[in-house]
Parts: sequence; structure tokens; C-alpha cells
Amino acid sequence: MKELSLSSPCFEEGGLIPIECTGYGADRSPELALSGLCKEAVTLALLMDDLDHPIPAYNHWVVWNIPPVILLPGGLPGGDPTGPLGRAVQGVGYGKNRYRGPKPPFHWSHRYRFRVFALDCRLKLHPTSRKKQLLKAIQGHVLQEATLTGHFR
Repeated sequence: MKELSLSSPCFEEGGLIPIECTGYGADRSPELALSGLCKEAVTLALLMDDLDHPIPAYNHWVVWNIPPVILLPGGLPGGDPTGPLGRAVQGVGYGKNRYRGPKPPFHWSHRYRFRVFALDCRLKLHPTSRKKQLLKAIQGHVLQEATLTGHFR
């Protein structure tokens, strides 16, 4: 099976996440691109975590049942996305059912990891589900996984 890779036209691996994609800016989700997505993928799931928060891998965004697309548009609305993401569901990350961009206190430097999973199924999770429930639900269903890490400072 091909290797899945995740990138963004907004920032490079290890690069700075643009201010408009942070809580200090417009809090707009970045555009994300996939390459090498296998044809067996039924849906995608997505997580974004703060790797430097005192709570390890503090979750900022959780989405599942994304159609197997190669481009996730930026600026996705909160709640249940429509349009290019069809019946995708945004769970609870950082206390909200939407993207919550980087906003470390005092503008401290933090790393943020986006993780995408290609899955062989649709998930039956309630919109109040969080990262922990998503990770449990995808066990045994992950066909591919890719990460992209950005930096805020």
C-alpha cells in the first residue's frame, strides 16, 4: 500500500502556522492536502493536538466521516460541515465542535500536530464524542495514517 502524506499550502512541515489559523487571528482551519490516499478508504478522520501543552497532546480539533478527498478546504465552519465534507462530523476538541487554532498563553512557542487516518468504514459516534472515543472507534479500521506538524511562536 502507498504511503499517505499530509501537507498544507499554508505552512511546511515544522513551519509556522499562519496567524489567521490561530486563536490570535481568525481561528480559520488551514487547507490540508493528502497524497497517496488508497482507493480502499471509505472515510477519513482528523485530529489536531497541541504537543507542548501541560496536558499531553491536548486536543484542538476532532473530525470523522470525512469523505476520502485529497483536499480539505480551509475555513471549515463549526458544527457538522456541509459541502465538500458531506456528512463529516466535528466532535468536541478544546471544548467546542469546531476547529480551535493555536492560542498558547503569553504567545508561548508550541507545536501542533495534525493527524489524518484513512479508514475502512464510517464511524457511529455522537457529536459530543472526543479524541479518546475516536481513537477507540478507529482501532482495527486504520488503512493509512499521516501527520503534519506546525509551529506557533
